[in-house]
Amino acid sequence: MSKINIFGLGGLNENGKNMYVIEIDDSIFVFEAGLQYADEHTLGIDYVIPNIDYLKENASKIKGIFLTHGHDENVGAIVDIIDLLDNVKIYSSKFTCNIVKQELITYKKKTDNLIEIKENKTIEFGNVKITPVSLSHSIPDNFGYAIYTPDGVIFYASDFVFDSTMRGPYKTDLGRLAYIGRQGVLCLLAESLYAMKKDHTSPNHRIQGLVNETLTKHKGRIIFNVLNSHLYRIQELFNEVSKTDRKIVVMGKRLQNIVKYSIDNNYLHIDSKFIGDLSNINDSNVVILNSNEREKPYYNMIKILDGYDKFIKVNKDDTIFLATPIYEGREKTFYKLLDKIAMSGATGVILSPKKYLSHHASSEDLMMMIDLMNPKYYFPIKGEYSEQVANGELAEKLGIPKNNIILKENGDVASFENGELINNYNRIKTGIISIDGESSDDIGELVLKDREMLSNNGIIIISATLDKKNKQLLAGPEILTRGFIYVKDSQEIIDDIKDISLNIIKENTYNNYVDYNKIKNTIRDNLSKHLFEQTGNKPMIITVLQEI
Repeated sequence: MSKINIFGLGGLNENGKNMYVIEIDDSIFVFEAGLQYADEHTLGIDYVIPNIDYLKENASKIKGIFLTHGHDENVGAIVDIIDLLDNVKIYSSKFTCNIVKQELITYKKKTDNLIEIKENKTIEFGNVKITPVSLSHSIPDNFGYAIYTPDGVIFYASDFVFDSTMRGPYKTDLGRLAYIGRQGVLCLLAESLYAMKKDHTSPNHRIQGLVNETLTKHKGRIIFNVLNSHLYRIQELFNEVSKTDRKIVVMGKRLQNIVKYSIDNNYLHIDSKFIGDLSNINDSNVVILNSNEREKPYYNMIKILDGYDKFIKVNKDDTIFLATPIYEGREKTFYKLLDKIAMSGATGVILSPKKYLSHHASSEDLMMMIDLMNPKYYFPIKGEYSEQVANGELAEKLGIPKNNIILKENGDVASFENGELINNYNRIKTGIISIDGESSDDIGELVLKDREMLSNNGIIIISATLDKKNKQLLAGPEILTRGFIYVKDSQEIIDDIKDISLNIIKENTYNNYVDYNKIKNTIRDNLSKHLFEQTGNKPMIITVLQEI
């Protein structure tokens, strides 16, 4: 018998930065290490990842990080955490392993800890065994994981759909799922994103018909924007282009590497005669395949529309096909993108979220998974809390007792002893790490507060020059403002700032001695009070004093 704890460091009551922890006695197993795209209000932050202090404190207990598939919300944090969890093994399928490896190489990180695993090949960790199981998603080699414990199986279902037309590396292993279900499942963890949607997701995740219609209807260039790892979407495009006389030009090194690797390893199938190069980019019938950046959704497409791409210039005969979802928190950016498309004169084609779904489990898919697994306990994950609740209600419909449906937020621990859920209300410290640029260090709350202050109230820089020998004022104080007031219309306020600053400098300069700290603090305090009375704003105030 075992003591088991299950909790999320990210991914509960939110979309993105998925990271779930399953502790079995003294062993820790981590599932996913994802990022979450920053919204429009995060003041320059590129993306956020889960706080992993708990994992750092218990690094010696971690048996491995198990990745289901190569989407950024599942693997995007690996680059940032790999140096913090030294020697921790990372297990994933062949395709996922390649995606992660290329990212690590790009950011000059070590790749020694990556371990490629195969479906149905069990990995043993003492009295715990883990078996990867193939599930259908928009990316090949997507795994769920069956964790065999002394108290039964815990099944982590990842992102999935049920679609019998998805074959090869996209195929769901229904036989293996049914077999696991007959072995006694203690707990099933399954995604919640589409729990409120009726019916199966299939066939609404297919866009091949819309791609065909676009290729037939629009005779000019087509710029096809897609997530670089959504290979199922790319294959749908390839299938339809192969019926025409068009060529495809793949843009961007990252996307080119993924497409080349996928063709070489039989994940993508297309005759090489349909693949063009930069010499074809202005052909009237070319299809340009473009993808988003890792941490900046829509960035590449916006750069093209703003005229900053050195290869592609949009014209009114072009069609722009956005085969990407509307990211939560980036809705304003998405609709600005649509405005830019309209202003360019090009035709825009988007996927209606009502008609075209992503490869996630809707209500019937979820109930089918629950029925196959027949779990004692059900733990809805991946989604807003309302979606988790809706997911739990589906399980209740299938006869799982309400007390056996586990609804948690990040950090809340579900504890099991001897195969029974116990309510001990334990909680693990969680939070976010904000990533800005290429540094993996948390940007920090104080920096964000400074950015918020600058964005709301602007900055004033006061500079003055003193004589090094006698401390007499040689120049200034000069006033520089940004984002505070329009100087030409506010000369009186600028004069007040100069007078106040000059008097404070003089008051604190005596007998060839200057009290720099007192000058800076007094200027900041007095000016803050004065400017708030005059303008209602509190700009950031920086005083620079130098001697020559």
